Amino acid sequence: MSYQFIRVDSRDHLTTITIDRPEVMNALHPPANQELGNAFDAFANDDDAWICIITGAGDKAFSAGNDLKVQASGEKFDRNWSGGFGGITNRHDLFKPVIAAVNGVALGGGFEIALACDLIVASENALFGLPEPRVGLTAGAGGMHRLPRMIPHKIAMGMMLRAKPIMARQAEKLGLVNEVVAQPDLMDTARRWAHDILECAPLSIRLTKQASKLNLHLSVQDAMRTPAPLYDTFLNSEDRIEGPKAFAEKRKPSWKGR
Repeated sequence: MSYQFIRVDSRDHLTTITIDRPEVMNALHPPANQELGNAFDAFANDDDAWICIITGAGDKAFSAGNDLKVQASGEKFDRNWSGGFGGITNRHDLFKPVIAAVNGVALGGGFEIALACDLIVASENALFGLPEPRVGLTAGAGGMHRLPRMIPHKIAMGMMLRAKPIMARQAEKLGLVNEVVAQPDLMDTARRWAHDILECAPLSIRLTKQASKLNLHLSVQDAMRTPAPLYDTFLNSEDRIEGPKAFAEKRKPSWKGR
């Protein structure tokens, strides 16, 4: 599939999606959102794609969020795309891991995309925030709900009500970011995280993500009594046999993802 506003590279079970509108700090208008929705659909449906990294083109911005100039122009676009803003903020049935490689500004919808990912690796110049109230809007792509669930409530409310951003190191201290590195090392670091995950059995990873997310509202006791939907598939998988067999034979396992 060809794209105009994003780039997609898929190899060795790893899909990398790059938002490619650096001239507007990778802000997203409806056609870009449509392409991201299509790209995440393709990733979700590809049995050979096990993990995804999403990043932005250039060294200044992951994504500045919604393209307000396009919105203000009143130009008419098809707004019926898959997965919510960025193709991911409303995609609650994707249990393959997604890593955000935040290479600069991640504001508004850009921050909401990162919050919707499982892991965040950031460059030292990364900036995170939900400034929507400053332009009369709200973080309606999940930011208002995800952020208070990920960091202390008062800190989250302070960020949202003041509508001011924080730098990468502060985000790391709050637990929002898994690792902060120099800008030139960002993508190698994101790929290192991805390759660590790829050493694990794909179905084990998906079941872990699914159980963690779907049962988060339950007590630990109730969650342990509530098998995730993938559990039966996992129990009957080839990889569940391959893992112990490879360990016993002192060799690297050959995962099939089934």
